[in-house]
Amino acid sequence: MSATLSTHVLDTAHGRPAAGIAVTLLDDRGVPLFTGVTNGDGRCPELAALRLSPGRHALCFAVADYFRSVGVTLADPPFLDRVTIDFGIAGDGGHYHVPLLVSPYSYSTYRGS
Repeated sequence: MSATLSTHVLDTAHGRPAAGIAVTLLDDRGVPLFTGVTNGDGRCPELAALRLSPGRHALCFAVADYFRSVGVTLADPPFLDRVTIDFGIAGDGGHYHVPLLVSPYSYSTYRGS
């Protein structure tokens, strides 16, 4: 049974959605299944069109590039360059929402609805 996926990225340093973050979805072998950029609401609506098989996947977010693009001065190298969230999709299908709350020095995630 296949599953659907969504994400939502919030810039907690500025208190707003993180528009313009490059997002890559990888399968368990590291093969890209999707590459996109978050919209003005911090979402990638094109992800919803994918049907994902059960197994391990990863979402990779280019957060340092984003923070530089909004004028944040980062160390070289930055503390967080890319944030990768490894997650599993169970065999029962359904919808998986994987949000990212991020600042230049921290992040958190959870399985949303």
